[in-house]
Order: sequence, then structure tokens, then C-alpha cells
Amino acid sequence: MRIVHVDSAREWRGGQNQVFLAARGMAARGHAVTVVCERGQPLERRCREAGLAVVDTRFSGDLSPGAIATLAGLFRLRAPDVVQLHDPHAVAAGVVAARLSGSRARLVATRRVDFALKGPLSRAKYRACDEVIAVSDAIRRVLVAGGLPPERLRVVHEGVPDRPARPGGRETLRALGVPADARVVGNVAAMVDHKDQATLLAAFATVAARDPRAHLVIFGDGPLRDALHARAAAPDLAGRVTFGGFRDDLDALVPAFDVFCLSSHMEGLGTSLLDAMCFARPIVGTAAGGIPEAVADRETGRVVPVRDAAALAAALGEVLGSDELAARFGAAGRRRFEERFTDARMVEASLAVYAGGA
Repeated sequence: MRIVHVDSAREWRGGQNQVFLAARGMAARGHAVTVVCERGQPLERRCREAGLAVVDTRFSGDLSPGAIATLAGLFRLRAPDVVQLHDPHAVAAGVVAARLSGSRARLVATRRVDFALKGPLSRAKYRACDEVIAVSDAIRRVLVAGGLPPERLRVVHEGVPDRPARPGGRETLRALGVPADARVVGNVAAMVDHKDQATLLAAFATVAARDPRAHLVIFGDGPLRDALHARAAAPDLAGRVTFGGFRDDLDALVPAFDVFCLSSHMEGLGTSLLDAMCFARPIVGTAAGGIPEAVADRETGRVVPVRDAAALAAALGEVLGSDELAARFGAAGRRRFEERFTDARMVEASLAVYAGGA
């Protein structure tokens, strides 16, 4: 097939990694793949480094003239069989460009967040697509409630590569100031409201008061950075929290966590969870969005109510307090990852949607 992937992001987060993994995996299977993305951003660079065909453009909201013109010209030139539109701005631009160019490509939108659709225009652009991939069943339910036809919705869970842990994670943590004997709770997430590190910090204050070796490490960046740093400087957390910023060596750092925690109050699925499962880390997560589809409570980790600092603290303490339980959760999570959440499985399921499969 001739396949075009479109993503408008100006950052590198889990969604952009999924675009990259899908494009790379489909190209490896012999499909003719082109990625259309924001000029000068990480997705463009990584795709070019991987030898993928890239068309760069500029996105400026839903009705971006430059992006629409670029896409319409590409559709006329390459006559794609399938166009996968990976975010809301890409969906709008892709739908308009397809109409303008007369493209007969199958339009497949992707929805990665469990936010409700905002108004009739948002619904209209998704309804204009032939299929909509939801990355969790939780998102599928949100889309049905938002008025999208259930028969056009397909669930394809996100996936990450199956790879070995890189060495040196504990040494890097020590270099960042984490004590050598620390029991590390790790979080990898953008510092934005729905990731809810505020509740994680509140919960960890309770954990720190009970366990002198417990230490929280947060990797990521975002608009709430200063507020989170200020909370971590309070007396009940001072010296017990390390912020590591955005990192590109997480394949070494995540395996060095004793527990991985995702505290979101909204979450499509959470690819950082899948990384932790790949590396057999026990997980404590919230019951937000698709998290319970990845984490099986009391089988691969613990799942607690959202925005419940007391429940989160109790679950973290439970896992930190038992090496046997942590090892059992981690091993079960690894098996669940192999069965359901590899990038190879994600690619094959996406191709099945393209071909009209369920």
C-alpha cells in the first residue's frame, strides 16, 4: 500500500513516537510510507534519520492553508491508498486536502486522548473519516458518547518496541542526586494538568514519612514545572524528590526504578506504562482512561482511583514494602506486554484497519 502518516505536533511525546514506530514498521513490511509533519521538529529529524520519506510543512490550527496545500499536492502526486491522521489538526487538514485534491484514499483518524470531542466541528471532521482508531476502549466509549458512529470505530492499543534494558540507569540516578540505597518511585510524563503529578507529590509525602529510603524521580517537562518544583521544596518533601527534565536515555533509567507510577486523572493509554512493562517494572497507576486496560490490578500492579492521594500512597507503600510482590507484578506485566502491547502488534492491527478489518 501507499501510506501517508500526518502529524502536526511541535514536540516529541508518546504520540509522536507512535507515528514514528508505525511508519517505520510499515515501511519495513514493504509498504510505501511518507510522513508529513511539522518542519524542524523532532519527528521530522527522527524519521529522516531512519530513512523514511518525509514531507515537512507548517501547521497553524485546524484550517492551516500551508498544510492543506502541501497535503493536497502530495495526494495528487502520490495517490495514497491510506492516509492516517494522527491528531486533531492533522484530521482537519487531511479531510479538507482530500476533498480539494479529489483523493480517493481511505482516511483513518487516530484519537489518543480521552477528552470529549469539542463541539459540532470537532465531530464533523472525525465523522468525515472512513475509520477512527481509538488507542484504548476508554477512548472508544468517549467517541461513541460524542456522537461518532460505533461501526467506524476501531480499538488499536498503542505499542512500544520490545528491547533490552540499557545499562547504567542506577549510576545516572546517583549522578542526579538520588541516594545509592534509595527505593525509587519513578514517573515519566509531561508536566501538565491531566498527568496530575500534584497528587503524586501529595501521596509521596505520606510514603516518604513512612519509608526513609523512598525517593521520587520525575522525568519530563511542561508548564507546571515551577509549581511542582515549589511543592517538592516544602519541608515534607525536601531532599526526597528529584526532577530530571526531558531525557533521551529512558531505556536505562526506567529499568532502574523500583516502582513506576502514573498518576493521571485523564489518560488515553499511557505509553510510558508500556515501557515500564517491557522492562518488567511493577506499576502503580490510576483508573484514568485506558490505564486499567494496560495495568491489571493486583496482577501486574495496582490501580487506584484518580486524585486520591491516600489510595495512591497506600498502593506505593504496598509495592515498595514487598520485593516478592514487586517481582511478581513486574514479571506478569512483562508477559502482558509481550501479548498485547508491542509495536509489532500495533503495526499489524493498524494495517488490518486499513484493509477494512475489525
